[in-house]
Amino acid sequence: MKEEAAEIVSIAGREVRVTHPDKPYFSSGIKLSKLELVRYYLSVAEGALAGIRDRPVVLKRFVNGAEGEAFYQKRAPSDRPQWLRTVTLSFPSGRTAEEVVVDDAAGLVWIANLGCIELHPHPVRSGDLDHPDELRIDLDPGPGVPWTDVRKVAVEVKALLDEVGLRGWPKTSGSRGIHINVRIQPRWTFQEVRRAAIAVSREIERRAPSLASSKWWKEERHGVFLDYNQNAKDRTTCSAYSVRPLPDARVSTPLRWEEVADCDPADFTVLTVPRRFAEIGDPNAEMDAAAGSLERLLEMADRDEAAGLGDAPWPPHFRKMEGEAPRVAPSRAKAAAKKAPRAKMPLIVVANSPDKNAALAGLERWKARHAEAAGLLAVDDVLVDSMRGRSSTWTRIRVNLRHVPEDLRPPQETPDPDDDPTREWRLKWASKKKA
Repeated sequence: MKEEAAEIVSIAGREVRVTHPDKPYFSSGIKLSKLELVRYYLSVAEGALAGIRDRPVVLKRFVNGAEGEAFYQKRAPSDRPQWLRTVTLSFPSGRTAEEVVVDDAAGLVWIANLGCIELHPHPVRSGDLDHPDELRIDLDPGPGVPWTDVRKVAVEVKALLDEVGLRGWPKTSGSRGIHINVRIQPRWTFQEVRRAAIAVSREIERRAPSLASSKWWKEERHGVFLDYNQNAKDRTTCSAYSVRPLPDARVSTPLRWEEVADCDPADFTVLTVPRRFAEIGDPNAEMDAAAGSLERLLEMADRDEAAGLGDAPWPPHFRKMEGEAPRVAPSRAKAAAKKAPRAKMPLIVVANSPDKNAALAGLERWKARHAEAAGLLAVDDVLVDSMRGRSSTWTRIRVNLRHVPEDLRPPQETPDPDDDPTREWRLKWASKKKA
């Protein structure tokens, strides 16, 4: 079979080779080729580069398009162009990696050619890898939570930031949430920035207790979760103008605050955002000029600590931190705490799959088999977990049977499907520990 000719894209004196330019990257809804994705990024390059320029970038690669399985690549490919910069990052595991730094439109096209549908920068600049210059407030709605509630929580966040002298810059997540980025002076460590994010999460939960949650464990959450752990070192999230791997090729789009109350995330796609960008420019263009201080948020964290609220749980692959509560989900706690005991939740796993749609189809089959129990579930009893390993992602679906009488609760069955890409690695690790 004759190999498809590459497309050479010339940008500011640099040439980037786009391989397999006609390869379908979106096909289940909007139809887009790899080259069309590249052209999208060129049309919004000024805005997209504002979110990633001078920052190390994790390559989240969809080599088989948006419908295929993605993998994370931290280390820069060895066959990269000479003009593409890299920096060496260290991680909580003790490992290091030489990561790509994108400074211009040619670099943007180069990573898009690798299958990077999304852009995942770290919150640090290449000149200071230990002090973030961005506080990231991620509003993550649980299953069934309406978009109206996400917008209401965003407005609460803006009010709090205004009170402490910080400016928040909102954007749609490109899925169901809202991201609010805050430019900060690079004076604080990752742990201090995360501590400030926890203070924001807890304060918003106090102000809007029926809408917002700061609880890390999904079985304890309700409404919109403020994911403070997006500020932990080694965590990244999609930046402005990133395309998301959804059928409509939705875009994580910067907003003006006056747009938040009425916007619809489905309005912002690869097909609509270039015109919006050409007409109004980048609503976040002045972000770098608005760097603020975390001092007042850290004072709030001090008050929380004095009131008995210590550190919040960290992501599972981080080492145990001083002052952190036991890192175990309440439903799996083996011993009662010295304080008031928490009830163990009756959770079962119904599906594991790298393909989210396959996992959701498995959930529907479970509901059909157990119709009586399924009819008693509340909206937030279905927990759709986006799991992330060292280089792979998958979807786990659990069901909380708390509203189902014990005599009607289905037992734990073999999940359907049951395709956890980390299982083999975990089994090998467990056998090594026993040896």
